[in-house]
Amino acid sequence: MDYECIIFQKTGSIGVIKLNRPKVLNAMNRQLWLEILDALEMVDNDPEIKVLIFTGEGRAFSSGADLKDSKDRRLEDYREYLVSLQEVSRKIIRFKKPTIAAINGYALGSGYELALACDIRIAAKEALIGSPEAKVSSSVTGGAFRLVQDLVGPGKARELLFTAENINGEEAERIGLVNKSVPLDELMNETYQMAEKIAQNSCFSISMIKKGLLMAQGEVSMEALMDYEVEACLACVSTSDREKSLKNFEDRKK
Repeated sequence: MDYECIIFQKTGSIGVIKLNRPKVLNAMNRQLWLEILDALEMVDNDPEIKVLIFTGEGRAFSSGADLKDSKDRRLEDYREYLVSLQEVSRKIIRFKKPTIAAINGYALGSGYELALACDIRIAAKEALIGSPEAKVSSSVTGGAFRLVQDLVGPGKARELLFTAENINGEEAERIGLVNKSVPLDELMNETYQMAEKIAQNSCFSISMIKKGLLMAQGEVSMEALMDYEVEACLACVSTSDREKSLKNFEDRKK
């Protein structure tokens, strides 16, 4: 596949998927998700790649879902899109090879959820991270209901999701949402150093450890949780508040 929305790079044992829609702050549309899925298959089948990094081109990791894509989408089409999106998120969460999100700027909504799906997160101190869904009558996806609570605890997760406020990389490190925050100009060097340390270890061992960690999480299955996320998101976008909040969102951008 010739990529339009991502850039794929390989340096030795490290692969990089760079989201590449900088004019819209790497907003995520169907094509971008399909290209991520294709790149994941390529990395999975490449024995030389031991660690995969996600990052963004320009001043954003990703500003979240491309609202232009969803504005006039019929509900059944929305369901189909969300289900396919969940499948990509599942693949990242369960990817056998370790993944690192290098959060270089805005990581909002589904962009933030992409970072959550990775095993490790390193953020620029200046990055802004958050879930704006409650402001636009939507709901989170990508396993975020569990992933956020696992990282910061239920109380803090509720605060972040209910207020829909953004936090910077330093605060995200303080509360455990990211593993580390560094100045932006050090981000990729720090991320590559982490990736290289991991790449020196046994791929099979890491894949088994990762599987065990996933098995140890929670009583409700990730499958059931992510199916619920589809229903919750569809229920939210079906409300009259959705159109009003999207218009307010667009007006603020003008």
